[in-house]
Amino acid sequence: MAAPAPTDRKFLGRLPLPERRYLTDALRTETVGGVLLLVAAVVALIWANTLSGSYESVSDFHMGPAALGLDLSIQHWAADGLLAIFFFVAGIELKRELVAGELRNPKAAALPVIAAICGMAAPALVYALVNTLGNGSMDGWAVPTATDIAFALAVLAVIGTSLPSALRAFLLTLAVVDDLFAILIIAVFFTSDLNFAALGGAFAGLLLFWLLLRKEVRGWYVYVPLALVIWGLMYNSGVHATIAGVAMGLMLRCTTREGEKHSPGEHIEHLVRPLSAGLAVPLFALFSAGVSISGGAIHDVFTQPVTLGVVLGLLVGKAVGIFGGTWLAARFTRAELNPDLTWPDVFAVATLAGIGFTVSLLIGELAFAGDEALTEEVKAAVLIGSLLAAVLASVLLKLRVRRYQALVSDEERDDDEDGIPDIYEQDNPAYHLRMAEIYEKKAAEHRERAQLAGAPRDGADRPA
Repeated sequence: MAAPAPTDRKFLGRLPLPERRYLTDALRTETVGGVLLLVAAVVALIWANTLSGSYESVSDFHMGPAALGLDLSIQHWAADGLLAIFFFVAGIELKRELVAGELRNPKAAALPVIAAICGMAAPALVYALVNTLGNGSMDGWAVPTATDIAFALAVLAVIGTSLPSALRAFLLTLAVVDDLFAILIIAVFFTSDLNFAALGGAFAGLLLFWLLLRKEVRGWYVYVPLALVIWGLMYNSGVHATIAGVAMGLMLRCTTREGEKHSPGEHIEHLVRPLSAGLAVPLFALFSAGVSISGGAIHDVFTQPVTLGVVLGLLVGKAVGIFGGTWLAARFTRAELNPDLTWPDVFAVATLAGIGFTVSLLIGELAFAGDEALTEEVKAAVLIGSLLAAVLASVLLKLRVRRYQALVSDEERDDDEDGIPDIYEQDNPAYHLRMAEIYEKKAAEHRERAQLAGAPRDGADRPA
C-alpha cells in the first residue's frame, strides 16, 4: 500500500502566538511612524512649492567638522546619517527573521523570498523595457525596486482597514527581504572610489563592535560612540554610510537564552525603532520629498522614459512581480492558500508593496547624483508612482474590508480573558473547560436576573 501523500503546506496560515505578538508591536510603531512620514512628505511638498527659496536654503545649509570630511548639507545628514538608524533597525529585523521569524525555515521562507525577488526583478525589467523603447537612461533601474513598509502601513491607517496577521506578516517579510536586496544594490552599484584606509578602519571598528557583543559588554556609552566612529569611517570610505547601520544590526543576538524574556536584539530594536520611525525617516522625507509639482512637471513624468519607467515599475512591476512570483512558488511547492483568504487578497498586498518611498528616493538621489534636474524629476516620479499604487491598493483592500475585520476580530477574541486569543487555545481541553465554566456562570446570572425580574413585590399578589 502506497504511503499517504504529505499534507500540503499552508500559505498565509495562522502565525505562532509569539510571532504574532512581535508583529503587532513592531507594526504599531511603524504605523505611527508611517503617518508621520506621510505628514512630513506633505509638508515638504507644500514648503518646496510655496517657499522654494527657504526650502533650498535649509536643505543646502552645511554643518559638521570639515577636518573629518563631514561638512555635509542638512539633506545629506538626513540621507547618510539619519537613514543609518533606519537601516540599523532593518538589519536587526533581518537578523531576527533569519533566526527566529519567517525566514528561519527554508521551506516557509521560500514563498515570501521568491515573491520579494520577483517583486524587485519585475519593476527593474519594466523600467528597462520602457527606457529601451524610449532611448532613456538605464541608470535608474533600481529606483522602483523598493517597498516602504511604513508608508504602506500609513495608507492602511488612513483608509481605516486592518489586515489579518498573516497578510501583515507577508507584507513585513517582503519589506525585510526588499531591504536586504536594496542594501546589496546600494553597496555594489553605488559605491564611489574607495578609500581603503577609511574602509579598513570601518571594518576594524565593526570587528571591535562584534567582540564587545560577544563578551556581553553592556552600556550605551560604549556602543554609541563606537557606532558614530564606524559610521564616519564608512562615509569617508566611499561605501554608502547606511551600510554601517545594517552591519551593526546584523551583529546583534536575536535569540533568547534561559531566563531572558527578550533577546538583546529585540530589546534594542524596541528602543531604537521609535527613533527610526518617528524621527529619522520623517526628517529624511522632509528634506528629500520637496520637489516642484506643477502641470508641466506631471506631464514630464508621464512622457519621459526615465520617470515613466519609475512610475510603471512601482505601479505595475511590483504588483505583477510579487503576485506572479507568489502564485508560481505556491503552485510548484504545493503550498495551499489559507481558505480564509483568496488570491485577490495577495494581489492587493502586492499592489500595496508598490509604495516605494524612502529607499526609492534614496536610490534616486544616488543614481542621478550630479544631475539635479533629473534627480528632482525622478523624485516626482517616485511620489506619483507611490501615490497611484496607494490609491489602487486602497480600492482593492476596501472591497474586502468586512472580511478582514471579521478575521481580525476572530484573531483578537479572548472570551476567557486569560491574555491568549481563543483561536490559539481551541485544541486545549483546559480552554474548553474554562469556557464551559464561563458559559455556566453567565447562564446562572441570566436565570437569577430573570427570577428577580419576575418575583412579586412586597405585599403584591399575597392572599388576603
